[in-house]
Amino acid sequence: MKQPKVIFLDAVGTLFGVKGSVGEVYRYLAAEVGVECDASLLEKVFYQQFKKAPPLAFQGVDIMMVPDLEYQWWYRVAYDTYTEANVIDQFSDFDGFFRQLYDYFATPHPWFLYTDVFPALQHWQKQGITLGIISNFDSRIYEVLDIFGLTNFFQTITISSTTGKAKPDSHIFIKALEKHNCKPEETWHIGDSRKEDYDGAKSVGINPFLLERNEEVSRSDYTIIDSMERLTL
Repeated sequence: MKQPKVIFLDAVGTLFGVKGSVGEVYRYLAAEVGVECDASLLEKVFYQQFKKAPPLAFQGVDIMMVPDLEYQWWYRVAYDTYTEANVIDQFSDFDGFFRQLYDYFATPHPWFLYTDVFPALQHWQKQGITLGIISNFDSRIYEVLDIFGLTNFFQTITISSTTGKAKPDSHIFIKALEKHNCKPEETWHIGDSRKEDYDGAKSVGINPFLLERNEEVSRSDYTIIDSMERLTL
């Protein structure tokens, strides 16, 4: 395959991941305020509520309103998660607790960086390939990228909350392409979700690669695949 002009990457699950699980983080922080709950149950109901929620994308709003809308979006997911886990009544001040929970995910504590990320980014950078991010994460992505020293690798960062559409919607991919003034066939997109990353990128003509990580073996083990070939670095 011809070398691309631009490589877009997903963020969570591709560049960095949650230590342990979201359920474990939710359990740990709840325990800090005296609320006891089961991590595996929280993990299960979190993803149920996450999938039920509308896309983390706000169309036709003032850019200054986005941080508050992101906060409200995650508040509802967290509130519903603890409600479904039957522990919401144990919180004496859920609003105060959620502020701590939300801010926690903008720190290094819940995240780890996949060990293959720096070598891959440096490899592509040396080849003169421009890099960008397309993510359904929120504005805290900028802080997390800074934490891991990744910011300078990326010329553009396109996120759903400020774009108004979330992957796999074609709009977010088109917006990212416009920032680079390049054709879809001149780009790659690498991500860990078949629906959001692989199918979404493919729908607009971007060369898609599905990243399948095996975290049970090692955080750094990975395979990037598509229907035709395997990508190696």
